[in-house]
Amino acid sequence: MLHAGFARREITPPPGVELTGWGYYIERRWTHIRDAPNVTAAVFRNADATVAIVTLDLMLIDTRFTNQVRGEVGKRRGLRADSVLLTCSHSHNTPAAGGLRGVGECDPAYERWAAEQAVLAIEQACDQLQPAVIRIGTERCGGLTFNRTREHGVVDDDITAVAVESTDGTVIGVLCNFAAHPTVMTELMPTTLTRDIPGEICDRLEQHYPDAVALYLQGACGDTNFHRHFQTLSACHQPAEILANATLQILAAAEVDEEAAVCSASQTIQLPTRRWLEQEVMPFRQEAERRLREHDLSGWREGFGRSMTNRPDDMVTRHGGDEWKAVAAMCRFHLEWTEEILPDLQTRDEILETEVQAVRVGRLFVVSNSAEFFSPFALQIRERFGQRPLMIACYANGRIGYLPDEHDLLAGSYAGLQSPKYCGQFPFTPESGPEMCRGMLAVLERCERQS
Repeated sequence: MLHAGFARREITPPPGVELTGWGYYIERRWTHIRDAPNVTAAVFRNADATVAIVTLDLMLIDTRFTNQVRGEVGKRRGLRADSVLLTCSHSHNTPAAGGLRGVGECDPAYERWAAEQAVLAIEQACDQLQPAVIRIGTERCGGLTFNRTREHGVVDDDITAVAVESTDGTVIGVLCNFAAHPTVMTELMPTTLTRDIPGEICDRLEQHYPDAVALYLQGACGDTNFHRHFQTLSACHQPAEILANATLQILAAAEVDEEAAVCSASQTIQLPTRRWLEQEVMPFRQEAERRLREHDLSGWREGFGRSMTNRPDDMVTRHGGDEWKAVAAMCRFHLEWTEEILPDLQTRDEILETEVQAVRVGRLFVVSNSAEFFSPFALQIRERFGQRPLMIACYANGRIGYLPDEHDLLAGSYAGLQSPKYCGQFPFTPESGPEMCRGMLAVLERCERQS
């Protein structure tokens, strides 16, 4: 029989901890709290296995954070590392645990404390285990998002929902999976701590199910944003309202899942990258040195500004309207990046190792990776995996930055060229995404065979 337990811990950072992911060296520290970030754990168990799905209201986590949590949970509760899945909402109005160069400094003490809260949440969820059944459903929820990398580009607009019920029919937990960059509140409230749309969805679901704990699993949103018309005070609540209502409608129509399977699978895969050429690296350093020396503002939008940000003028706005401050920050970034990359430019391995993981609960499959995954790949996985209920959880168990498709790589885009810089990696190749898809499908198939 299936057992399930849920628990939550607040992870509000202390004053002075920076928010992540909105600009270079802007030192964006929170000044107000709109809604506090949490770590939320769902634990499922049957006679054969136990798995934990953990959502964190953080911009991202790295493998060190993941290993710390998994290691402690293994010691305290005996859970295998591959049975614990950690995934982030990716709100840009929260800190990170494992940073990206220049876009928000991490606080080691906060990272350690947040990891401990994750461990405690898993432990508390284990203590809350009770007999349960689940209901699962999937529908399309279109019209909320757009592909920000190309006109008429595809998006993954599937919303998958799970309700977990106790034996008396009370809903004790809800899981919701959708894909869209949670940056609606970032434009409106740049120094406010908030979970953004994912948090508001969970709040609305918990208002409807007062005995439940809700988890939001962020999907393949590397190339996907909510439409910009939601970035107003009058419209900013609409995406959460629409998605929460869609979740409730899905669950109202969903039938009880008679399967009680619980299992997990994980493996390390090798993604190809390509070595930076010295003639690619040095012009950025030389441009940065020259601009700093000459206090030169000319043509920066067409220079490194084109690849460093999707919208160069936003960098000026985020530096308080000071154009030189914005340009100097971008110069600083390229000096620091080249100082790191040049010493082992010719000797560093071009293979990037990363984890893919799958978890199964009943008929539900959850597959995860550490990337800002692009929509075309998510749609390929859905097509190849068939009609079975599937959640794609990204920003999970580590961070390897954007994983763009061939279109963006050939375009020399922000995702293709800037992301590997702030992650300290080599750029991905057109084969990287397909290799990730193969790995994700492989762990799904392993998970399917186990049960």
